Formats: sequence, structure tokens, C-alpha cells
Amino acid sequence: MIETQVSKGIISTYFDKLKRSLNLDVAIVGGGPSGIVAAYYMAKAGLRVAIFDRKLSPGGGMWGGAMMFNQIVIQEEALQIVKDFNISYEIFEDGLYTIDSVESTASLLYHAAHAGATIFNCYSVEDVVFKSDVVSGVVVNWTPVLRQGLHVDPLNIMAEYVIDGTGHDSEVCKVVARKNGVQLDTVTGGVVGEMSLDVVEGERKVVEGTREVYPGLYVCGMASSAVSGTPRMGPIFGGMLLSGKKVADLIIDRLKK
Repeated sequence: MIETQVSKGIISTYFDKLKRSLNLDVAIVGGGPSGIVAAYYMAKAGLRVAIFDRKLSPGGGMWGGAMMFNQIVIQEEALQIVKDFNISYEIFEDGLYTIDSVESTASLLYHAAHAGATIFNCYSVEDVVFKSDVVSGVVVNWTPVLRQGLHVDPLNIMAEYVIDGTGHDSEVCKVVARKNGVQLDTVTGGVVGEMSLDVVEGERKVVEGTREVYPGLYVCGMASSAVSGTPRMGPIFGGMLLSGKKVADLIIDRLKK
């Protein structure tokens, strides 16, 4: 019967996709713009990459622009990334460009998926796999399970590298430091916490802070700012795109050596 075939098609292909993702080169926690950009460039380079995002609709804060005005600003330095994703843009002034936030987010997701990245929505990463003092994977559960406080054990996804792209909360870095009693590569040894808004410094330092902060664990996007204690940048998204490209390049260089 067609009803059974529909269900069988969904179940069988979904579990095939999940099984293919049990051992990854890179697990990205958080499907915001920096994480999606990173997934795109790494998948294009032939790496096995998956994004785990807790929301039904990945994309982070990019969908809504600023105060739900669905236009965002990017600077000249990030324009090539916008072109790589075939996003329409308009010149504004002083080396700044505007792009439609809905088109942009949809295009990031589309191109990442078509490059070969796997995107899992409604997944929460509640812990990491920690072996021989190295972050070696992620521990995942359904987002509704955690929100309802249900006592349901998670599953494990192994990965050569994990990227914390969870935004302002930098959740993965906090878990690694708290649960394992280790020092992150920060001035305090832990998550410093982001500073108040400064567009210029925030854009510069979010890219500067995109790096490996513990063996096997990288940060990108606003998680980079929160971990290093640098300013937030507000509704300008060039730094997010550049951060994603940088973390991809760092990991590609390591895995391709």
C-alpha cells in the first residue's frame, strides 16, 4: 500500500543518512551562518561533515536580520563568500553591501547541502565524546526530549574535530571545561563571555578568535566571541561568513596534510 511505502521510504533513507554520519571528519554544533559556511567549504573539499542544529529551521539569527528587518549588511572583505553562494547583493556605501536575510540563509543551507554536508535539525548536543584528553565526537539527543526533561539516553557521533558554532552561549566549550576540569585556550582557561557591542572590533576579533581552543575542539561565529571575551558586532554578518571560511580552511589544512 502507498501509505506503507511512504513511511518505509522516510524511515529507511533517514536511517541510512544517520548511519553514514556516525563517523565524521567534522561535527558542527549549531547551524548558524558561520557553521553553515564552514560545512559548505569543508564538504566541497571532500570532508565528511554534518551540522547538528536544535531548531526545526537551521540558520541561527540570520533569518530575522535586525529587529526582524530582513536585510543584513556585509562588508567588502566578505563579498567573495556572498558570491560563492550566489546571493544577490546591492552596494550601499563605504564598502558595505546589503543582502536579503531570507534569501541569504536559504542559499547558505542549499549550497551546503548540495556540496555534500548533512544537516540534522531538531538535534541537541548535550555532551561531547572525550577520549585521551581530546574532544572526539558529540553526544546527541532529540531537542524535544531535552526540553521535556525526559529520561532518554542519547547517541554518540564520532568525529575527528568538533566545531562549537552555538552562538552567544558557546555551549560545547562550557561543557568541555566544566565536565572535564580542563583549561581552554583562553585568558581565564574557561569561557570568558562576550563584551558589549563594538562593530569594528567585534567583526575583526570574531575572525581572529576562530581557532582550536582545546584539542579536537574549534570555535566559530559568536561562540568565538563568547569564548575569547570579545565584543559582539550586531547586525553585520560579514564576520560570521569569514569566521566560517576560516575554520573550514584551518581544518581542511590539518586533515589534508
